[in-house]
Amino acid sequence: MPREKGRKLISQNKKARHDYAIEDVFEAGLVLTGTEVKSLRAGRATLTDGYATVDGGEIWLRGIHIPEYTQGTWTNHEPRRARKLLLRRDEIRRIVAKVKDSGITLVPLALYFQDGYAKVEIAVARGRRSYDKRQAIAERESKREADRAIGRRG
Repeated sequence: MPREKGRKLISQNKKARHDYAIEDVFEAGLVLTGTEVKSLRAGRATLTDGYATVDGGEIWLRGIHIPEYTQGTWTNHEPRRARKLLLRRDEIRRIVAKVKDSGITLVPLALYFQDGYAKVEIAVARGRRSYDKRQAIAERESKREADRAIGRRG
């Protein structure tokens, strides 16, 4: 059987880009069990409550929900268990240095398959206040209107 090619999106956290100012993005592999992979291949996962923590020099993904595999037996996984992220040592060092600042958190942005491997895109992010959110929306709308006006002229 030929190996999968390209990127197949499973789930993404659109709310994270609204609630946080993204400073840096990293791609990480996941340590998963067999039934978790089968459930992800069925396209079932939720990232909305997810976050990542640094524990003992390792980064763990917590709070994401991968439902139990329907055809699974007693070997099924727990839906909200902590999952270890696979990153290079220098990436972990950079993340740890940034997370030491107050107000910085690690948020999952997307969960996908890249060439057959399950990957998660995590972001080093700073929480936005409500007035920052309104300002970001206003900037986005004004840019959209300017692009439309340029499109009509051309």
